[in-house]
Amino acid sequence: MSAWLIAANDWRRHAVQPFAWALAAVVLALMAWQFLVALGAYLQLAPKLGALPNAPGVTDLVAIPLLRSFSNLLLLIVPLLTMRAFAGERQLRTLPLLLAAGAGDTRIVLGKFFGVLPLALALVVLVAAMPLSLASGTSLDLGKLAAATLGMAVYAAALVAIGVACSAWVAQPALAAGLAVAIGGALSVLDLGARFEGIGNSAINWFALPTHLEPFLRGIVASVDIGYFVLICAVALALTVRRLHHLRQVP
Repeated sequence: MSAWLIAANDWRRHAVQPFAWALAAVVLALMAWQFLVALGAYLQLAPKLGALPNAPGVTDLVAIPLLRSFSNLLLLIVPLLTMRAFAGERQLRTLPLLLAAGAGDTRIVLGKFFGVLPLALALVVLVAAMPLSLASGTSLDLGKLAAATLGMAVYAAALVAIGVACSAWVAQPALAAGLAVAIGGALSVLDLGARFEGIGNSAINWFALPTHLEPFLRGIVASVDIGYFVLICAVALALTVRRLHHLRQVP
């Protein structure tokens, strides 16, 4: 059994269950409401902004705040999508069947990871498409929006990897979601105390998720930031493989 077959099975499982559809509908409704509110505020300010030199445009006042807000929402959404990756299999007592299907631990973990990742990426694309719809009537900075969308994509991938790892280490889906939210939240506020003390370039700042997401939202694509999110994915998935190997040994 290949990783893609495992992922495809999870895609079909999400497609026939109402939970993922309901979650996506609620999230997109919330983001659409925020988008319309921000757009309305921008239209009221536009006449005044036109008289200012180097005034911020629709990209900085509507698109980027929307994606920044969505990044906070992803901390809650992704754990709900990943909580059943392994914990659900254990709860339904189908994990032994998956482990006995002839796939290696790495392929199973990658299958579970790619079984959720397209759902998270689809939400990122749909949210980014909201400000993109203004491109024909406004001076939207497409390069900056593309960089921000790329950042949101790798950020979502890191959260998916963390969520899958939590689902492997915890037997109950609800606990897996709670643990993933706690880890994601901790990585998001990791550097707040340091910044409060005036420390802005220490190791603790480097390990925080927003430290590497913010450059994307400013239109800056740097290899160090991409590498950080890839490292988060690699470490989380490696821990998941290790946990799966342990579960194979448990009678």
